[in-house]
Amino acid sequence: MNYGASSWTSVAFRARIVLACADVTSNAAVAAKLHTTGFTVGLWRNRFIAEGVAGLGDEPRPGAPRKIGGEKIERVVRLTLERTPKGATHWSSRMLAAKTGLSQSTISRIWRAFGLKPYRAEGFQLSSDPLLIDKVRDIVGLYLDPPHHALVLCVDEKSQIQALSRTQPVLPMRVGQLERRTHDYKRHGVTSLFAALDIATGNVLGQCYRRHSSVEFLDFLKKIDAAVPADLDVHLVLDNYGTHKAVLIRRWLQKRTRYKLHLTPTHASWHNQVERWFALLTQRQIKRGSHNTVEQLEAAIREFITVNNQHPKSFRWTKSADQILASIARFATSTLDAHSAQTSTRNQ
Repeated sequence: MNYGASSWTSVAFRARIVLACADVTSNAAVAAKLHTTGFTVGLWRNRFIAEGVAGLGDEPRPGAPRKIGGEKIERVVRLTLERTPKGATHWSSRMLAAKTGLSQSTISRIWRAFGLKPYRAEGFQLSSDPLLIDKVRDIVGLYLDPPHHALVLCVDEKSQIQALSRTQPVLPMRVGQLERRTHDYKRHGVTSLFAALDIATGNVLGQCYRRHSSVEFLDFLKKIDAAVPADLDVHLVLDNYGTHKAVLIRRWLQKRTRYKLHLTPTHASWHNQVERWFALLTQRQIKRGSHNTVEQLEAAIREFITVNNQHPKSFRWTKSADQILASIARFATSTLDAHSAQTSTRNQ
């Protein structure tokens, strides 16, 4: 049966319903498993019984028949995925319309149907750390099964936070109108925030410094040491930044055996939960803030920390180490396959 491009996702979901029905007789149980309704399960179960696989497709809909054949649609998709236009890195709808003889709106509809967005790109970075597997298992194990009578702290610094003020007053939001601000700004200096996130409670210990060298990091470690009860072990999750591995820091930690370091894999700082807290700080306080001095910026950061600690909320880590490593393996394989296919196409 020839399914439309926009129906493949729906057909795949209906097929999963039918397969689940082979193991579970109750519509309600299948619905709970697939996060849908019992009515939907019953509908596609009965359609499959009556019509077989053909019954999983959409029924004919009213309206004019499609004027563009499958071959033209396939050509648009192949050109989008496998070729680039001369003098450009990616297709625009106008460029591809001129190439294929179709209209710009037709190209846009085909792109939407197949989820193609050649005008957008995302970044990625695969870790090349030789100890990737060991580090992932170590840190994820720490999150999912934290040690008893110990504190797990995710520590990092958010450096070079700029104190920015707009060149003209910010116009506040009004009914029917968004907040407005000028695109240009004035710089008034920078600060760096060292923060330690308690994964069990969500509490954050933070301190701003004008520099972010090993001297400042050592001072922050001393603040942690003073804040944590002396009878508790302290597990620190850190990235591989040079400041964290300086001789000054190593000597200080060697004299305090209760500290255990857990380094995240290279290019995988997202394993450090404090990075997610930094994102909230940026989104809620820094990004749209306007500060005429570094002191004002630091006061805003301290206020954010105070409010956070009044009603702390810990992040919930859900992925196991095996799931993460399997996902990385799949992504690495698909990346290599895509690179090989692209290289082969260019050499033809």
